[in-house]
Amino acid sequence: NKPLARDRVVDLSHVLFDGMAPYPGLPTPRIGAHLDHAASRSNYDGDEFFLGKVDMPANIGTYLDSPFHRFPERDDLAGIPLERLIGLDAVVIDAREADVRPVDAALPEIDIAGKAVLVRTGWSKRWGTASYWEPGPYLNDDFAKRLVDAGASLVGVDCWNVDDTTTRSRPVHTRLLDAGVLIVEHLCNLEQLPEQGFRFSAPVLAIQGGASFPVRAFAELD
Repeated sequence: NKPLARDRVVDLSHVLFDGMAPYPGLPTPRIGAHLDHAASRSNYDGDEFFLGKVDMPANIGTYLDSPFHRFPERDDLAGIPLERLIGLDAVVIDAREADVRPVDAALPEIDIAGKAVLVRTGWSKRWGTASYWEPGPYLNDDFAKRLVDAGASLVGVDCWNVDDTTTRSRPVHTRLLDAGVLIVEHLCNLEQLPEQGFRFSAPVLAIQGGASFPVRAFAELD
């Protein structure tokens, strides 16, 4: 396989850092040292190392939801085949001009069976501000049904939830995950992507009992 060309790869993930604003209601991430360079010197002959530790909720930054997130008997993060996470043919649905809430856009005319479908709302421009956590775009349940019926393998959004966070109902999570459609939330840089002609990857750690976890999502342009 050819190495990735840097000018043909688009990073679609937010950077994680100590003290960043978490999903509302979740604890603040703590990212730091278990043993820093200076403290490690006594353990080695002339060398030093940084041993880090991370204490954070699994739903932080850009993350993937497994079916186990919604259904206790379904695949957790360790149960997702790697081929469902990397090198997926992908399309972008541009919903920036649609009504902000909810998104009910037309599907692409091309076949999306087995593909990653990324919904571009433009909401990610608010990332890092308090306004990001205001009630934002979400997917209409009928739109989600059409994605399932069309055979989408993964659905990603550049906003903070596929569901309406002003209610306690989560019909879109339920519909997508029940059909085995993976979900990636809090994407960014979707404005740098064409509507088709690229591959999407969202590798995640294989955690037994893991429901959701941050990913380093990226696109490879053809």
